[in-house]
Amino acid sequence: MESADPSLGTSHWVPGPRQVLREALMLTRLPRGVAGMLWRCVRPDVAVHVVEEVGDHRDLPPRLVDVTPRDQPLEAGHGPALHREFRVRVVGAQRGATELIDALARDMNRAVVPGVARFDYVAASGAMRVGEELVVRMPGPWDGPVRVLSREPTAFRLGTLTGHLEAGQIEFAARDLGDDLEFVITTWARAGDVVADVLYSRLGLAKQIQYLLWVEFCVRAASLAGGRTPDGVRVLTRTVSWPEIPDGNSPSAV
Repeated sequence: MESADPSLGTSHWVPGPRQVLREALMLTRLPRGVAGMLWRCVRPDVAVHVVEEVGDHRDLPPRLVDVTPRDQPLEAGHGPALHREFRVRVVGAQRGATELIDALARDMNRAVVPGVARFDYVAASGAMRVGEELVVRMPGPWDGPVRVLSREPTAFRLGTLTGHLEAGQIEFAARDLGDDLEFVITTWARAGDVVADVLYSRLGLAKQIQYLLWVEFCVRAASLAGGRTPDGVRVLTRTVSWPEIPDGNSPSAV
């Protein structure tokens, strides 16, 4: 297992030259794989329905338990929090919810575009057990270490680790709907540090990359389930101001 890089940190430190350079590359380099994914915005073959709303305390993630020194939870990030749901209904699915989640847990690369992202199981058995670790590899300075926070028959949830561009959690879940199936990706994320905040919240570049990555993941997961997606992908984004949480709730309540 790779040891944590102390030069990659969170809100408790000021980024050094190496980190600034690493993230500044995002402004000057558009990897070939990402360019291919951006093509979906020009000629999408699956409809994407986008809704944006103002969020509140109900948009905070599940409480983080068994916290480790390498965890990078939502409250360790910078800027506003984004609670997003990427939802697709799979009509005539050939796989059930449990089977689809098992297939994704064993190999998440089955639902990503080659050259855009790759999941490396750096400290994992492939069974997506709690505590195991993965790294999301992307062209350029986009890599993001995560660990498994929970694993259920029809869902698993990952948390970001130190050095990730984001701070927060992400959940992959499915449920059976008669002969159909619904697949949902839920993210709770803030920028991982002050530099990422510029790219993520102010310029919107990292936010758009996340959007495109998970929309494509939904489309490919639906294909893996063996069904059709006539209704397209529905994306709900709820933005929560930070550190002031509406209705008087504080970040410590996460």
